[in-house]
Amino acid sequence: MRSMIMTLAGAMLSTLVGCQSMPPIHTVAQVDLERFMGDWYVIANIPTFIEKEAYNAVESYRLAEDGSIHTTFTFNKGDYDGPLKTYTPRAFVRDTTSNAVWDMRFVWPFTAEYRILLLSADYSKTVVGRTKRDYVWIMSRTPSIREEAYLEILRFLDQEGYDIGKVKKVPHLPGG
Repeated sequence: MRSMIMTLAGAMLSTLVGCQSMPPIHTVAQVDLERFMGDWYVIANIPTFIEKEAYNAVESYRLAEDGSIHTTFTFNKGDYDGPLKTYTPRAFVRDTTSNAVWDMRFVWPFTAEYRILLLSADYSKTVVGRTKRDYVWIMSRTPSIREEAYLEILRFLDQEGYDIGKVKKVPHLPGG
C-alpha cells in the first residue's frame, strides 16, 4: 500500500512539474516608444503560419493618440516579387513602466504576447519574442545586419531558452 501511495505521489509531482510554465523571458529595461516607432526589417524569425514564405518582410509601427500602436506588417509571399501581403494588427502597451511588454491584436478580442527582449542602444536592432519561446523576430532598421551581430543574437536567444534551430532568415532584396 505504501509503495502505491509513493508511486501515486511521484506521478502527481511529475505532472505538476510538467505543467509549470517556462520562466518569464527577460525584456529590456526601457523602451522609448517614439524612438521605437517606424520601419523594422524582419531579418530572421521563428515564423508564424502566415510568415512561412515571407520575403522582404517589414514591420512598421506608428504611435496612436490613444497610446495604442498601429502596426503594418508587409511581405511578398513566396518570392521577392510574389504577391504583397499586408496585415494591420494593433498593439497595446501592457507594461507602461518599461514599455517592453505589449499585447498584439490581429483579431478582436484575441491578443498575443509581444516582448521586446533586446534593443540596441541606437535603436538599430531589436529582438521580439514570447514567454512560450514559440515565436521570435530579429529585426533591424536596415534589410541586413553583419553576420557577427546575427550570431551574437542567436547566442542570446539560445541563452533565453529558444530552439535556435527553428530560426529562419527572411530573404530581402539587396538595398531594401
